[in-house]
Amino acid sequence: MNPFQKRRAVLASHLAPGEVAVIPTAPEMSRNRDSNYPFRFDSYFYYLTGFEEPNSVLLLNDQAQSILFCQPKDLEREIWDGYRLGPEQAAEKLGLTKAYSFDLLDSIAPAFLSNHDTIWFPFGAHPEMKGRIETWIDAIAKKVRTGVRAPHSIKNACLILDEMRLIKDAHETAIMRKACDISAFAHIKAMQYCSRALRLNEDIKEYHLEAELLHEFRRHGSEYPAYTSIVAAGANACVLHYRADKAAILSGDLVLIDAGCELNGYASDITRTFPANGRFSAAQREVYECVLNAQEAAIAATHAGSKFSDPHDASVRVLCEGLLAMRILNPNTHGKVEDVIEHKKYTPFYMHRTSHWLGMDVHDCGSYVEPSHSKDTPPLTSWSELEPLKTQSTHAAPSRVLKPGMVLTLEPGLYIRPNPDVPQKYWNIGVRIEDDALVLPQGVDLLSRGVPVAVADIEQLMS
Repeated sequence: MNPFQKRRAVLASHLAPGEVAVIPTAPEMSRNRDSNYPFRFDSYFYYLTGFEEPNSVLLLNDQAQSILFCQPKDLEREIWDGYRLGPEQAAEKLGLTKAYSFDLLDSIAPAFLSNHDTIWFPFGAHPEMKGRIETWIDAIAKKVRTGVRAPHSIKNACLILDEMRLIKDAHETAIMRKACDISAFAHIKAMQYCSRALRLNEDIKEYHLEAELLHEFRRHGSEYPAYTSIVAAGANACVLHYRADKAAILSGDLVLIDAGCELNGYASDITRTFPANGRFSAAQREVYECVLNAQEAAIAATHAGSKFSDPHDASVRVLCEGLLAMRILNPNTHGKVEDVIEHKKYTPFYMHRTSHWLGMDVHDCGSYVEPSHSKDTPPLTSWSELEPLKTQSTHAAPSRVLKPGMVLTLEPGLYIRPNPDVPQKYWNIGVRIEDDALVLPQGVDLLSRGVPVAVADIEQLMS
């Protein structure tokens, strides 16, 4: 049994008698006339099938019977668009019960859903599929006089799948480890290219470093970046979601690169900050080592049994200590560390959280609070019932307890914009350090430490 069959079996085990799941892949998206964006499958769908082609839907019932609808073989279209597996081979190759042409979806799906009470469907991801499911239900309901029963409730399949995806199996962690290796090597190449170009008095811009990243990602087998790469020089590093652009990289700048590749559907996410010329200035080093110490505190706080919020709390304390020590925050005005934390006086310099889940999506699915021990909320009976759920607050819920197999980022930072109350030597210094951490029974495995973080190691690497 392959990993995808095992996952379908787990999902089926969560379905009660009379329940069925409908999991579509992502639609193709037009970029402009006669040109689509590169197709990327839906993560939930791929997690259950390992199938990468568009125009596909998976149906699964509580008996683990699985039906795939996929593109039919079409030699003429394959000349233009590439090879199609086709339903004739899909069932055997993917370990499915049956496979049909996607053209038959609207005729076969109602029969499969008939006499089931509940449909599980991933909410919020496939608006185009809502109407299709409702059409199937209407078609079944019209046959009620023949003794056929139509589904009468719809539940969110993400409630099950998010919990499944939160714990990575050996198959997943092996891919993520390889993705991190590729990304780490790309970061190293970009760092070395930067210092070498400046030594040779070459003009270098942010997009040159992005090109190094993209080249290394693809050269080592990654399909594409897991997200748009951030390459920010100088003051641009103080913009959290800055994109690699045309700004020149100057010898005295710090450069922040936040970039990771995607490999076989799984993301990596690494941030490093380094001196463009290979040598930290005194002020840059102070800020950098404060952030590095904060990350080390976060690493120490991350292990099975700790809470998701613990790494953030540990980072914040160290960052606040550093801000006070560097007089970026004035002790006479802001008080002691406890006062700075309580009143969130650090937020002008550190305004994001320290962690997020990582997996098939760079900000992966999974609740950040402990799942409720009470029974599930009543199933939704109409799509409109989703709207009130979007505004419900979870701030009072306890933070998620970490378990072996979870993967999260650890990424503290400091971003110091010009401010008359801040020593000028720190102005326009932005530093973030990010690694990908696999939770172990004892501590964590840092998947992304193939690229160094210590000041001396970075300077040696770039020399």
